[in-house]
Amino acid sequence: MCMIEKVMESRSPEETVQLATTIAEETKPGDVVTLIGDLGVGKTQFASGFAKGLGITEPIASPTFTVVCEYQEGRLPFYHMDTYRLEDPEEAEVIGVDEYLYGDGVCLIEWADQIEELIPEKHLRIEIEKDLEKGFDYRKITLKDYR
Repeated sequence: MCMIEKVMESRSPEETVQLATTIAEETKPGDVVTLIGDLGVGKTQFASGFAKGLGITEPIASPTFTVVCEYQEGRLPFYHMDTYRLEDPEEAEVIGVDEYLYGDGVCLIEWADQIEELIPEKHLRIEIEKDLEKGFDYRKITLKDYR
C-alpha cells in the first residue's frame, strides 16, 4: 500500500471548516478518517466542517464523554468518535468500535492515536498543528492518505 502526503495551511477557523467540508464531500461508505493533534488545535471544529460536507445540519459537539456520536441525516451515516478518555484499545473493543470502523458509514476519530492498533490499514490520517509564530489561528494540516 502506498501513502500519499499533502500539507495544507489554514489561517482561520473558517478555512479549517472549509477544508474539512471539502474532504468530507469526497468520502465514501466505509472511509475512516483519523484526527491527530494537541488540545485546542481545532479537531472538533474540523469535525463540524466534516459533518457539513456530509450534509449534516445539526450542531456537532465533541463526544469526549460518550465516545461516539452517530448522525444519520447526511448523505452517509457519520460516526464521530473521541477516544481521548479511553485507557487502552480494549475499552474501544468493548464498546463496539469495530462495528463503526468496518460499517457502511464514515468514521471520524479524534485522538485516534489512543486506539491506533484498531485503525484499519486503509484510512486518511489528518494531523493538525499550531505554529504561534505564524499567528494564533494558523494551522498546519497534514493529510496522509493510506487508501
